[in-house]
Amino acid sequence: MATPNPNTKGKQALGKGIRALLSNIDEDLRTSVDAPPLAGTPLVTPAPVAAGTFRVPVDQIDPNPKQPRRDFDEQALQELADSIALHDIVQPITIARLTNGRYMLIAGERRWRASKMAGIRDIPAYIRTADDQGLLEMALLENLQRENLNAIEIALSYKRLMDEVGLTQELVAERMKKERSTVANYLRLLRLPPDVQKAVRDGSLSMGHARALIGLEHVDQQLYAFRETLEKGLSVRQTEALVKNLSSEKPENPNAGSGSAAAQQALSPVYRRIQDSIGSFFATKVRLDRKKNGKGTLNIEFYNDEDLERILDKLKL
Repeated sequence: MATPNPNTKGKQALGKGIRALLSNIDEDLRTSVDAPPLAGTPLVTPAPVAAGTFRVPVDQIDPNPKQPRRDFDEQALQELADSIALHDIVQPITIARLTNGRYMLIAGERRWRASKMAGIRDIPAYIRTADDQGLLEMALLENLQRENLNAIEIALSYKRLMDEVGLTQELVAERMKKERSTVANYLRLLRLPPDVQKAVRDGSLSMGHARALIGLEHVDQQLYAFRETLEKGLSVRQTEALVKNLSSEKPENPNAGSGSAAAQQALSPVYRRIQDSIGSFFATKVRLDRKKNGKGTLNIEFYNDEDLERILDKLKL
């Protein structure tokens, strides 16, 4: 029996670690994977209520797997359910008829969920017909009409309209009645590191702060400015001043050795992503230098003793 090579085992462990890092770094920002509609059941003919409106059985309606929004406040849903139990639904939901005899939600998922919680058997609905692409576009456009979306949700919806529906920035701006520059500014937010995007999503960082951080070219600078902004409670103007100072710093000496500009240009996209992911994890500047023979160095910078202590804490040292 062959003796296992300890070096091979170490390489496998390292590989798994890198894969885990890359797969988890933007987990909070992933959109859900499109799923096929639920299996069809016999069609129940909806009862007409008013012009263009029908009462449709709640259990004949499926949520839209392409719905951009996935988070629903349970307490708010319960309050809506209590209101629906007393007064019924005031505003009809919008659904599309499927070929399998069921219906798919386009708009009004909160009302539909609350109706189920309230035990309502059927609800008023507008019925529309659309293909898969049309369903996605309607769901995205309806979603974007909401007033409580954060900037990243809006940016992701714009991007999906472009990537999956095939709209240009100009068409997105036209559909949303926005200036093209406004759409472009939202889309630029998606270039920020995952940690910064997550902070915008949970409300700990404003869009104004995030737009200021976009002015920095390098991920490590963005992460440093982001951390400084949160820890010191900087205003948008103060963050802009910090970004201006960081942008005016002299570039590194191209002949400075490990982590130099030449070494960075030689990095493949895969290793650049690893470098950025590690930098995002430690929220500081990281330089990865890998030679052709597989050897290299990993440089993690700190700005003061407190910063070093923070990094050591992350390393559990």
